[in-house]
Amino acid sequence: MSDTALDSSLLVTSSLKRSFSLGKNNTLEVLKGIDLTLKRGELVALLGDSGSGKSTLIQILGTLDRPTSGSVTLDGVDLFKLNPKKQAQVRNQKIGFIYQFHRLLPEFSTLENVMMPLLIGRLDAKLAKEKACTILEKVGLKDRMLHRPGQLSGGEQQRVAIARSIVTNPVLLLADEPTGNLDRRTAWSVFELLQQLNQDLGLTCLMVTHNNELAQHLNRQVHMVDGCLALQEKAEL
Repeated sequence: MSDTALDSSLLVTSSLKRSFSLGKNNTLEVLKGIDLTLKRGELVALLGDSGSGKSTLIQILGTLDRPTSGSVTLDGVDLFKLNPKKQAQVRNQKIGFIYQFHRLLPEFSTLENVMMPLLIGRLDAKLAKEKACTILEKVGLKDRMLHRPGQLSGGEQQRVAIARSIVTNPVLLLADEPTGNLDRRTAWSVFELLQQLNQDLGLTCLMVTHNNELAQHLNRQVHMVDGCLALQEKAEL
C-alpha cells in the first residue's frame, strides 16, 4: 500500500470480534471479525437489521466498549493499547458522538450544553464559550443559545447535540440513528447539516441508519448481517 493510501485512512479495524458470556459454555458472538477502513472526509452509512451488531461496533469504535479480540486504529493510534486515561482523552478530543435521542442536560442552556465537552477537557471557560458560540452559529442556532432543551423543537435539539459533538473539533463523528426520532422533513434538515459540516470541516462520519433513501446520499454504504460486514458499496449520487 502506498504512503498516500496510508495517509488517507483515518480509522482501520482488523479482525474485530466481540462476544459475551451467557453462562457456562454459552457465548454470544456479536461481532465476528470486522475489517473496516474509513478514509478521511468520508460520510459512510452503516446499515443492517436490529441485532446485526451495528451499535456494538459503534460503541467499540468510540472506546465505550472493548473488543474480545482484534484492533482499532484511529489516526495511527491503536486505541486498545492505550490506558483508560488516554482513551478518555481520545474520546473527548478526537471522537464526537450523536445518538437517536439527543441526551442534552435539561437544566442547562443550549450554550452550556455545547460548552460541556470543552470544560470537561479543562479548557478555559471564556475560550470554551467563544468556541461554543461559533459552532452554534454554524448550525443555525445563534438566536437559541440561552434556551433550555425543553424550549427547543426536536430538530433544534438534535442540532445542539451535533454542535456539542463537534465543538472539540474531532477527527471522527460516530452517529447512531441521528435522524431516527425525527419526522422526514426535519431528518433531512439534520442530514443536510451533517453534509455541510463534512464539506466545511472535512469531518469523517460513520452513520448508523435504517433510512435507505438517506444512505444513498452518503459516499459509501456498509451493510452488516449477523455480526459480519456483508456488503460495501458506493452510493449512487
